[in-house]
Amino acid sequence: MSTLLLQHPSFLSHLTPIGHPERADRLRSIDRILENERFSMLARDVAQIGRFQDVARVHSPDHINFLHRRMPQNGIVQLDHDTTLSPGSWEAAMRAVGGACQAVEEVMAGKVKNAFSLSRPPGHHAESKRAMGFCLFNNAAVAARYAQDHFGAERVAIVDFDVHHGNGTQEIFWEDASVMYASTHQGQLFPGTGDKNEEGAHGSIVNAPLSYGDGGEVFKEAMQEKLLPRLKAFSPDLLIISAGFDAHMRDPMGGLKLTELDFAWATSQLMEVADTCCAGRVVSLLEGGYDLEGLARSAAAHVMTLMNH
Repeated sequence: MSTLLLQHPSFLSHLTPIGHPERADRLRSIDRILENERFSMLARDVAQIGRFQDVARVHSPDHINFLHRRMPQNGIVQLDHDTTLSPGSWEAAMRAVGGACQAVEEVMAGKVKNAFSLSRPPGHHAESKRAMGFCLFNNAAVAARYAQDHFGAERVAIVDFDVHHGNGTQEIFWEDASVMYASTHQGQLFPGTGDKNEEGAHGSIVNAPLSYGDGGEVFKEAMQEKLLPRLKAFSPDLLIISAGFDAHMRDPMGGLKLTELDFAWATSQLMEVADTCCAGRVVSLLEGGYDLEGLARSAAAHVMTLMNH
């Protein structure tokens, strides 16, 4: 079985102001590197459009309708200091959640061994009733609920190695013992959540904050001592990766010092856990990463590991 890559031109049509770090060039930089012949064995498909009912398993109807009403006919609308809407944002956001569900569908049905959705806007800051931090809908959370409702997954794990903590994913699943959210991130960075004492109502939230300047060695230690043992004990039926690459040493949005080799290592470790508990079922969704070279190299290392594991 192959690795599936999901893309769609609409992801480039979610426009942000000039100078905004979350820009369409992010996807273009990854797309260019994935055109290399090393990735010729990737299965590729277009991301489907998401459905209201899939988004509504995670987000309130008021939130969904509010975003839909705010979509401009032209120009750019500012939702908050970081988060904007443009005429192409609705389709991009709906295809981001649609691609996440499609990835789950293909992996859970056994059609592919794993999948990577190369989408934007990212999702892990979006809370059940609030868009923030560049994020409109929480793609990983929608994917987790889709796996539970459509495939009877009893336990789903979401592992997030973005440099920023996924406050939205944590908020959505705080009261839910059936979904584990586990995160490494730079502590005391935006959005200010993710302290190690934040464990959720059932202990199914695992936070391993890192410090400014930490590199691969400390990152690996956090994964091996805090995240991976808890993930194995949870034994999910599906593993979803919130794959943010802004912990790369080149990235302007954080202060961690990871390299693409560290992301490849983390991907391999997570896949080994998936092999033991859920027949290797892994769905990966792009989150952050704002230095174009660091992002492209890291995403390529991640996808290559998904393909070759």
